[in-house]
Parts: sequence; structure tokens; C-alpha cells
Amino acid sequence: MTTFATVNGSAIEVPELPDMARMYRECGARLRDSMKDKGVDALVLLGNGNVVYATGVSWRLLDAGLSHVERPVAIVLADDEHPHLFMPMREGSVSVSEVPADHLHGPLYLEFDEGVEHFAKVLADLVPAGAAVAVDELTGAMRRAQARLFPSGPPSDAAQVVGPAKLVKTPDQISCVRRACRITEEAMVDVHKALAPGVRQVDLSAAFVRRAFELGATANMLEAIWQVMPTTKTSGAVWTTTGDLALPLLTTERELQGGDVLWTDVSITYNGYCSDFGRTWLVGDEVSDRQQAQFEKWREIIDAVLAVTKAGATSGDLARAAIAANGGRKPWLPHFYLGHGIGTQPAEMPMIGTDLGQEFDDNFVFPAGMLLVLEPVIWEDGTGGYRSEEIVVITEDGNTRITDYPYAPYGHALIGGSNGH
Repeated sequence: MTTFATVNGSAIEVPELPDMARMYRECGARLRDSMKDKGVDALVLLGNGNVVYATGVSWRLLDAGLSHVERPVAIVLADDEHPHLFMPMREGSVSVSEVPADHLHGPLYLEFDEGVEHFAKVLADLVPAGAAVAVDELTGAMRRAQARLFPSGPPSDAAQVVGPAKLVKTPDQISCVRRACRITEEAMVDVHKALAPGVRQVDLSAAFVRRAFELGATANMLEAIWQVMPTTKTSGAVWTTTGDLALPLLTTERELQGGDVLWTDVSITYNGYCSDFGRTWLVGDEVSDRQQAQFEKWREIIDAVLAVTKAGATSGDLARAAIAANGGRKPWLPHFYLGHGIGTQPAEMPMIGTDLGQEFDDNFVFPAGMLLVLEPVIWEDGTGGYRSEEIVVITEDGNTRITDYPYAPYGHALIGGSNGH
């Protein structure tokens, strides 16, 4: 057990391994409470992360299913403690045991007109006439048949219901994310040892995925990134049309060379909940004084951000702390973010420092029990830059870190285990 002080000064216990039945019940209750708060009678969920949250189901094609016609779909009714789950391949799922048999159904093919015609009958049978319905995604076929699917009028946006429910994590959800991070970090030990001139990017991916699944990963959520960074902007190797630094780029069969600076970014799932791992590695050569200085600046920035990260703080507070620590400049990629949430998806709300603007950031208040990934970026022409990621649990008086991987070859110590206590 790990103790986090999160609610009204009292401690909650995060189990070493999650209680999946309890997590299913608690997440379902939060989702139905959010539905009632928003006046929604029925949710239709196609998004993989939302289906995982609502049903507890997890399967091997969690990420690949984003663009696949065979993916689970959930219908959640406000007055039913169990969601209806439409599963394309139960033998490929890790957990559907908490959903009762009479709520488990065959697959839906919502990318096709014929499948949507069948779905209209399903909705008519399950959803009462005149019910307020919210949907997280609409396929093209669903849009064409929208009047038949939703005769009471266009559905509302399910993000307004699911987002608030997902924001605060239960102890078992935190346990799942922490377990996913441990699997990722242990697998990375072997990958990091294999880093040498002549190794291909795809070789690193193969080693990571093999070891992660040996350690208990459920799915490979993100195609592993081992991005070789340019040392100068004039090299033009990975710059966008707007002149900004690009991340991520696809992994290829490129052979790594001595002195390459790699920005890593990977994510796996454990029972449907994601890890997020980012570090900067060097191939072969020792860290230069200039590169070490970049790491020290990154440490200074993330320490400044963590110092203000607690329940009641806003996204704007974190952004201002980061900018101040970086001499008035934003220490994150223009098309990315300083930080983001994590759960059934590797990047969930809030997204800190995006083009949603300062007003959004200043109005997003952190609750205790939220998970946050921080990823400042330091770029200086001539070095390849520095980027790493840390995951923390927001507590009432600060935050507690749940990632442990060292920063080698940079620095000599880990960030402290907690802040604000």
C-alpha cells in the first residue's frame, strides 16, 4: 500500500495491485453521477479510452482500434448500474467479467450503413423515447443516419459528461497507472542497456515491446518513439512548416550513431490504464557541459512547477511558474503542452499551455486525486535539447511522484519523491 493525503486531509490507500471489481463499481458510479449532473439519460461511447472507463474492459487492440472497424462500443444508462458492452472479440479482451452476461452483446459496425441500421434498432430497444443522449464520436454512417438514431434531436457532447468523471482517479485507477509505469520503466532498463551505435530504432522498439508484455502489459498504446534530434535548426531534419521543433516522428530502420541525442516517448497499458515515459538519451558519447546545463535548467523548471502543483492550483499557475523559471520563455513545444492528464488515455485533460489560451488555463482548477504528466522541453541550438516526463498525483498539500526512472546519462540524482509535504 502507498498512502496519499488527498481528501479533506484524510489519507487514502493505493493498493499495490488494483481491485478491478471495486474500480468498475466506483468508476460507474462517478459516470452516472456526472450524467445526472448534466441531465443526460444515455451515453453512447465509441472512444476506446471512454469505453475502458465505463466498462472496465481492456483488450489487445486498445490503440490500434482507434482506426479499426472492430472496436468495443458502450451504452450507459443513467438508471442502470451496468453499462451495455458491444464487444467484437471477447477472447481478445483481458477483463469483461464485471459486466453481467445480459449486458454483453456482439459487435457493432458503426462505420457502415448496414451496421448503423442495426444500431438504430439497438438504441430503440435500450434507450427510452425522449431520453437526452450524449455521444463521444459519430462515424460518417452515423451522421448520415442521425435522425433515425436520435429521433429526439441531435445528441450532446459526451465529453462534457465523461471528462469530469475521469478527472479524479480512484485508488485502484492510480494503482493501475503506477503499475503501467513500473512495467514501462523495468522494460526500459533492458532497452537502455542496448543503446549503442549501429542499433536501429526499430530494434529498440522490438526489445521494449517484448519485455513490456513479458512483464504484464495489456496493450502497446503508443508506437515507441526514439527520435534523433538535430543539433542545429539549420540542419532542417525535424522542423515543422511553421519552424517549430517536431515531436513525435515515426520510428524507422535508421541506425543510430555515436553522439545522437534521442528523445524517447512510449506508452503501454495495464488493464486499460496508461503509462507515459519520456527521457533524453545519448548514444555512446558522454554528456557535454552544455548538455548537462540544459538538464540542470530542466530540473530548475520542473522543480519550480512542482512547487506550485497542488489541489486548488490552476493550469495557469503551473504555466507561469515554468515560464518564470525559464527566463520569461515558454519551456515547451509550441504545438504541444507543458503537461497533461493521464488515465485510460496517455493524454487526457487538462492540457496545460495549449492554444486553448490563458483564460482556459486560469479557470482549470486541480482537484486532489488527479494525475498529471509534466514534460518541459529545453532547446538550445547546437545541442539537440533536453526533454523528460514525470507523473505526479495531486494532493491537497502538494503532489507525490509515481515515476522512478533515473535521468542517466544526465545528472546524478532523482527528483524528490514528493513535494509540498
